[in-house]
Amino acid sequence: MTMICARHAEGKKIFDKIFEASAACQAAIAKFGKDKVVNATLGAIYDENENLVCLPTVEKVFKSIAMKDVTAYAPIAGLPEYLSLAQEAAFGNFRPNLFTAAVQTPGGTGALHHVAWNYMDENDTALCGDWFWGTYKNICVDLKRKFTTYKMFDENLQFNFAELEKKIAEILPKQQRLVVFLNTPGHNPTGFSVNETDFGKILDILQKQSKANNKPIILVLDVAYIDYAGDKDEVRKIFKQLETLPKNIFTIVCYSMSKGFTLYGQRCGAMIGCSCDKEIVDEFFEINKFSCRTTWSNGSRAAMQTLITIQKDPALLAAVQAERKQNFDMIRARADIFTAEAKECGLKMVPYVAGFFMSIPAKDSDKVCELLKKENIFCVPLAAGVRVAVCGVPLPKVKGMAKKIKAAMDAAGE
Repeated sequence: MTMICARHAEGKKIFDKIFEASAACQAAIAKFGKDKVVNATLGAIYDENENLVCLPTVEKVFKSIAMKDVTAYAPIAGLPEYLSLAQEAAFGNFRPNLFTAAVQTPGGTGALHHVAWNYMDENDTALCGDWFWGTYKNICVDLKRKFTTYKMFDENLQFNFAELEKKIAEILPKQQRLVVFLNTPGHNPTGFSVNETDFGKILDILQKQSKANNKPIILVLDVAYIDYAGDKDEVRKIFKQLETLPKNIFTIVCYSMSKGFTLYGQRCGAMIGCSCDKEIVDEFFEINKFSCRTTWSNGSRAAMQTLITIQKDPALLAAVQAERKQNFDMIRARADIFTAEAKECGLKMVPYVAGFFMSIPAKDSDKVCELLKKENIFCVPLAAGVRVAVCGVPLPKVKGMAKKIKAAMDAAGE
């Protein structure tokens, strides 16, 4: 077989287990009918009739955008008003008193790409918990970076501070800086969130290790699910703790419109740099703006204008927040049933706080998910276990689901 691609591209194929599971689910729906199939694959909200949710106010505003704001190019870094208001949307009432700057990205994924490209040298290693969204690793691999994990939970299923610190101490001496991914609140794939106290402990570890090695650490806060992670103010209080960080700990917040504005397909988000040092933030803006131009050129002007319109109008913003709350309550009701039934049947779960997903530890998640397919239940197999997208499963189908997963776990020898 003749190969003409560059050496770094040889052999690359994408086997995205999330979309593979979704495709298998759609095939089952076509064969057996939607009412006979449980679709717990994709991270998108579906209502009780299993229709993809778009917040009504967002839909109304999006459809009202003038055609000139749909067809025209946006500035490379994003509309200036968007860059300001996206920070307002991300931070809410808890914007840190720091120097900040933002560039528009295609969802949170674009932000993660720029982090790996601009804050890691070739063959550098990034660090993340062992429960993680696979795209983190794939981005690193694609850009000739490395990716490793620490055991995210201890034996009591609490955040594993000791393992985090141990791994940082192993990696940081070997390279010039370290990127640490932290997906909170509403962690994908577990629904776990780091509380204020534990977040402070994490920041203490980063500062200690950065000082000991005299090297910077880049904390990447992926907050894609923040608008469905709990009370809008409570979940944002952690941002104020960033004010305590010295300049050698640089925070990049990855914000997405996909979830909070239910505009998945518009691919719009922002990466927000936060530091006590203005020069670091100025550098952040320029280098990532450069990468925007050379990667996707510019972003969805219509989506940016939608956020601008909503964030500037108190009545529209209040309506959007009320609609988010309704969907949060819908997902919460499903999660409560699943959690109660899991406890009843002895199905071990990762601690769930809020968000789109719940997870079950498993050594052979592929085998468990294959057994579930025979029951027409479609979940996603991950390295550490099975992900259940409760955001997409209506209440009647949630009932009894935990028991069936437990049976599959037992049959798989878990």
